[in-house]
Formats: sequence, C-alpha cells, structure tokens
Amino acid sequence: MSQAGELVDRQIAAFNHRDLDAFVACYSADARIAQPDSSLLANGHPEIRTVYGELFRQSPELNAEIRARIEVGSFVIDEESLTGFVMAGMPPQLHAAAAYRVADGLIQSVQLFG
Repeated sequence: MSQAGELVDRQIAAFNHRDLDAFVACYSADARIAQPDSSLLANGHPEIRTVYGELFRQSPELNAEIRARIEVGSFVIDEESLTGFVMAGMPPQLHAAAAYRVADGLIQSVQLFG
C-alpha cells in the first residue's frame, strides 16, 4: 500500500473512532472538502473541526467501510459505505465515493460523491 493509501486509512480509522484531533491531523491546514455539487463542505482546519466535530457528536454509531479503492499517483479514490450517519437532511446510511488528493504527507483536498 502507498503512503497516500496509508494516510487515508488513518483518516478513516479516526473517522470511525470519532477522534476529531486524529482526523484533523490527517489534513493540511488549508485542505478543502467539497460536496457532490462541488460546493465547499469545509475549508481549512477550523471548518473541518466544526463540521466533523458536530457529525461525530451527533453520530455515536458512525462507521465508514471501504468497499473498493483505486490509487493513482497522489490520488486515492474510495467507494465507501457509511452507517450511523446523523446529520439534518441526510439519510442514516450512505453509499458514496471520496477522491482524496495527498501531497507532502497530508490530505490536501477531498471531493465527495454520493
């Protein structure tokens, strides 16, 4: 497995444990997380901490399972199954994809699909 894949695995493990500090530590200070419509979900550590902190507090059973992965250079693209998701306007189970761009040992951006 590549270093990029290992980093994304650490980020998924932190997500599943709802460990906000470990989760944020996987991202560059100016990382951007985009929603399926390409609008920004979070831009930078403070917004990542706010958005995911709230998700982690509201979702005690939150879990992401990687169903498939493609690694191409600095990109890691995961097909994910999410359960225990509690966020207003969202279903409790999601089938999604996430395309991570990794550089300098940190996640620089994520494009979410689903």
